Amino acid sequence: RMMEEKTLTKDQLKQIKKDQKSDKKENKQNKKSAKPRMFVIRFKGDMQANQVSSLAKVVNAVLLCASKEDQVLACIESPGGCVHGYGLGASQLKRIVDAGIPLTAAIDKVAASGGYMMACVANTIISAPFAIIGSIGVVAQLPNFNRWLKSKNIDFEQLTAGDYKRTLTMFGENTDADREKMQDDINETHELFKQHVAINRVTVDIDKVATGEHWYGTQALELNLVDGITTSDQYLLDHRKTHRVFLIDHKEKTNLKQRL
Repeated sequence: RMMEEKTLTKDQLKQIKKDQKSDKKENKQNKKSAKPRMFVIRFKGDMQANQVSSLAKVVNAVLLCASKEDQVLACIESPGGCVHGYGLGASQLKRIVDAGIPLTAAIDKVAASGGYMMACVANTIISAPFAIIGSIGVVAQLPNFNRWLKSKNIDFEQLTAGDYKRTLTMFGENTDADREKMQDDINETHELFKQHVAINRVTVDIDKVATGEHWYGTQALELNLVDGITTSDQYLLDHRKTHRVFLIDHKEKTNLKQRL
């Protein structure tokens, strides 16, 4: 309204107000003709995917009131992180798709690894031209202080039951068998990640993209990792006349100590 008041003539402003009154009157007379809704979800993840619990509550709220005529836009930003956390995040978004509600994932900056694991369950993925897409890979790393402990004459004791209860360790002496088992576990996780993407993005050449590399949006479009190049802001502007747009958010109550 401020933009219109500063840039339009008085006659144009009068006409806009007249049209708005007419629209309000028409909507009251025919509520059944109300435009479908677009629910906007924003997910900004960290390495532990701590935001998934809030995401679950937002998805619950959407599913309790959305119909198949509505749609959901999930704006995802994440560098990736733990497999189980982002796997749950992907499952939460998949609930929307399973309910028959169209889901679009928007990547404006980065959806790497676990971020793409979540995005790929959507019916449609849009990306900014220089957003980082991928990588479809798995990494595990940890330091080992065993030699330092030995130099200080410090013993490290670890008791386990089961051959593979503990493989690589930070303080014990790692063996080639430990490393081989850890590599097997990483390879198995990678295969599950590849299957997840292949099931949800059937047009993707999974062996070509599951190399641990990342791509920019325009490159990802050529590889069928995304479906279109645009920003979430432009997407919302394009749908402002066809949908009523609502941002759905969940905020935990915090005490004074937490706020400080």
